[in-house]
Amino acid sequence: MKSFDLSLYLVLDPDLCREIGMVETARLAVAGGTTMVQLRDKSADTATMIETGRALQLALAGTGIPLIINDDVEAAIVLGAEGVHVGQSDLAAAAARRRIPDTMILGVSVETEELARQVDAGLVDYVGIGPVFATGTKPDHKTPIGFDGLARIVAAAPVPAVAIGGLKQGHAVPVLAAGAHGLAVVSAICGQPDPETAARSLAREIEEARR
Repeated sequence: MKSFDLSLYLVLDPDLCREIGMVETARLAVAGGTTMVQLRDKSADTATMIETGRALQLALAGTGIPLIINDDVEAAIVLGAEGVHVGQSDLAAAAARRRIPDTMILGVSVETEELARQVDAGLVDYVGIGPVFATGTKPDHKTPIGFDGLARIVAAAPVPAVAIGGLKQGHAVPVLAAGAHGLAVVSAICGQPDPETAARSLAREIEEARR
């Protein structure tokens, strides 16, 4: 049985995390309440992804927090990671599912209601929906959808959803009101002077928004 919590989903960015490093950022963020960690490094080759992934696994050992690998299915398989996340321009979900173990979490990015409706709940475990706002961490992103667009796409998706794109402190209430299960954040934790405190503030806000 796959068990994961989308509440506070950290997407690691090598540039934003440069000062503290992705591994230490992840460790601190998890101590602060992050519930999932994704390794996203579009410029890294598979060998580098595996090397960073192993360091992350050591840092997350014993926490029960899933490590998700972005795009690189081969690295996810070698690592025995808890999951893999693919975008619309990456490997198709059906092809990814054929390659990975049944026990591995599979996440897919969707930007429109049509794409959300096309998601096969028999293959995909969750969707990442966005961008809610414009974000500098992904310059080639699609048009921002806002909270109204988020609500429409969440309603069309047959699996749990996490919102992404420019999300930070103060956004938990509208994100959860739109029906998403949580927030995926990058710069709200990566590059912050104290990732643990940043994560704790976000986690507390999400918890309060659920009351």
